[in-house]
Amino acid sequence: MAQPEHIIGHTTHARRGKIANSFRYSIDYVLIDPDAASGPTLFSRNKWNLASVHDRHHGGPRGLGRGAVWARKVFEERGLVLSATDQLRLLTQPSFLGFEFNPVSFWLAFRGGRLVAAIAEVNNTFGDRHSYFCANPNFALLNAQTRTLSQKVFHVSPFQDVAGDYSFTFDIRPDRLSILIAYRNGADGVFATLAGTRKTLTNKSLLWAALRRPTGALRTVFLIYWQALRLKLKRARYQPRPLPPIDEVT
Repeated sequence: MAQPEHIIGHTTHARRGKIANSFRYSIDYVLIDPDAASGPTLFSRNKWNLASVHDRHHGGPRGLGRGAVWARKVFEERGLVLSATDQLRLLTQPSFLGFEFNPVSFWLAFRGGRLVAAIAEVNNTFGDRHSYFCANPNFALLNAQTRTLSQKVFHVSPFQDVAGDYSFTFDIRPDRLSILIAYRNGADGVFATLAGTRKTLTNKSLLWAALRRPTGALRTVFLIYWQALRLKLKRARYQPRPLPPIDEVT
């Protein structure tokens, strides 16, 4: 089984339209085999540690996730049955010292070492989750030259309508990865990226991440609210949270 990887990178968001706003922050993600429990001493699966990933936080309702079992079922229902030679990976921000929040995680399905499908698992700060299934016709390769489209059906930011659509572009290479999510709704939109280098996850890299960003996911939540305050001060229109969609996956 593959050793966990540490994605040391950054995320950028650029809002377009009547009210512009942009930011760039450094981030730490892990890319793991969700069926494996191995890793450095300071990283755990389904146990408390400096950094950890818990199945209950992924695949299904928040806090009641089923992990890889759920992801495989979603892929299978849409025509992709993962064999023993295929690879399933989870790209996510680990919890630090037990605190967890992920704006978006990705279930990645590889065939022959190449990405053929993905599930973008999106969470908002209101306790809701919805996932977007990403694949080309006949599960042709997902790469930097292709993009998949999904209608936006889930309330993420209270300063955006639940309207328009997303496009997802995946560029997964042996040494680095980049994911672009472009949201468009008429003249308005947001372009978000996740990009970073792929390295083996080690105790040293985890300690360094903890020193650079000591509050981990708590920092993520703080920065979300900080950007929300900036938009409010720019007089962006606030919209109350609607009910989430009934279906788990679009």
